[in-house]
Amino acid sequence: MSPTPVRFYDPRATLADFASSILVRCPRCERSAYFGRRPCTPPSADRGTHPHSRLVCRSCGLCRDGSRPYSFSRYPSACSYPALWLRTGTRHGELWAYNLQHLDLIRRFVAADLRERAPWYDTGQKMTLVARLPAWMKNAKNRTEVLRAVDRLRATVSAPG
Repeated sequence: MSPTPVRFYDPRATLADFASSILVRCPRCERSAYFGRRPCTPPSADRGTHPHSRLVCRSCGLCRDGSRPYSFSRYPSACSYPALWLRTGTRHGELWAYNLQHLDLIRRFVAADLRERAPWYDTGQKMTLVARLPAWMKNAKNRTEVLRAVDRLRATVSAPG
């Protein structure tokens, strides 16, 4: 008898759900730093930065408020954050994530044998984060390579130094 397939049900998360806290490369020491903002902070009119955004590095103690290089855009993408920490290349394309929760969602989706989406007649969000993943990441033949890349990225966060 075959084992029960691993199921993944789309939680309808969007990229904006993960954009409030991002792991980035510290501009001073080149180690992992945290960039975040308070949830209901509107951008200022002059530069598009958020007054309550903050870059914090635990390694060197760097703390900057309203950092311009890491400002939020309306539709964030990997291109908006050149110093994204969770970013690696594969032979099919680039795999990136904003934080560990985002990386975990990608890992659960890729590892699942059975991937379920909400029914078509449901009135919720149709183009979720999972629906927007590139085709090479969704392809079952690339599963082991993508999971290895995800595990490599996770190891960079938990590794000391």
